[in-house]
Amino acid sequence: MSTDIEPMYIDCGKHGKRVAAVLCGHLVKPEGEPLGFIENSSVPNDLQAWCYQCEAVFEEEDGMTEKFREFNQMSVVCVNCYVQAAQYHNVD
Repeated sequence: MSTDIEPMYIDCGKHGKRVAAVLCGHLVKPEGEPLGFIENSSVPNDLQAWCYQCEAVFEEEDGMTEKFREFNQMSVVCVNCYVQAAQYHNVD
C-alpha cells in the first residue's frame, strides 16, 4: 500500500479547514466512559479508527459487512477532532 495518499480536507465548524479523518460514530463525541481507540491505518493522510465494540463486530462479521457498516456509523471528522477522540478514548 502506498503512503503517498493525497489528503482530503473537511471544513470543521470548530477547527476550520483541516485534513479529513474517519471515526466510528461512537467516538465522535468525547464524553462518557472511554470506548477504546483502534487505528485502522498507519498512513498519515488516511486516518481511520473505531472503538472496541466496532472491533468486536468487525471480528464477528469477518470484515466490513453491511451489519458492521450499520453498527460502525462511519463519520468524517477533521484531524484535530480525530486527535481529541484518540486522546479521550484511548484506554491503553
